[in-house]
Amino acid sequence: MATTATPASLITWKLDPAHSGAEFKVRHMMISNVKGSFSGLSGTLVENPADPSRSTVEASIDVATLNTGDAQRDGHLKSADFFDAEKHSSLTFKSTKVEPVGKGDYKVTGDLTLHGITKSVTFAVEGVSEPSKDPWGNLRIGLSASTKINRKDFGLTWNSPLETGGVLVGEDVAISLEVQFIKA
Repeated sequence: MATTATPASLITWKLDPAHSGAEFKVRHMMISNVKGSFSGLSGTLVENPADPSRSTVEASIDVATLNTGDAQRDGHLKSADFFDAEKHSSLTFKSTKVEPVGKGDYKVTGDLTLHGITKSVTFAVEGVSEPSKDPWGNLRIGLSASTKINRKDFGLTWNSPLETGGVLVGEDVAISLEVQFIKA
């Protein structure tokens, strides 16, 4: 029998953008990985302590905050060849399933919208911390999450063949998040 939580038994956590970030890495020229990051995260976690599988999370990332350490590459990634930031200014995620897999670990499946295309992806969420009080009296939790996507599934198909064979940009993209939440 499923438990039904009352609004009073749910805990709402707001993502702390100052202490949260998203990173990605993708193969470049078939020889090494290039990393990039986003700093413009926002979101809400509604925790159901009595039944964690009924918890939900929604998050958004501002594409304009993309940074790979190279302004020219950042500009290309924000262009219509990749993220097309003018038309698709954010990446969003909305959970559809939360599955506990161990103490503080979860599989969180949801709808990732990137470049105007929505696909189901599953994040491995690890190390959800116990609530801790910060110096200002706020309760906080933290977690790490990761997944891999194929960028072509989201319409990010630009590439350039190499003289030696292969392509300039790999298809598989590893995504990792380090996130802190503050109790609302």
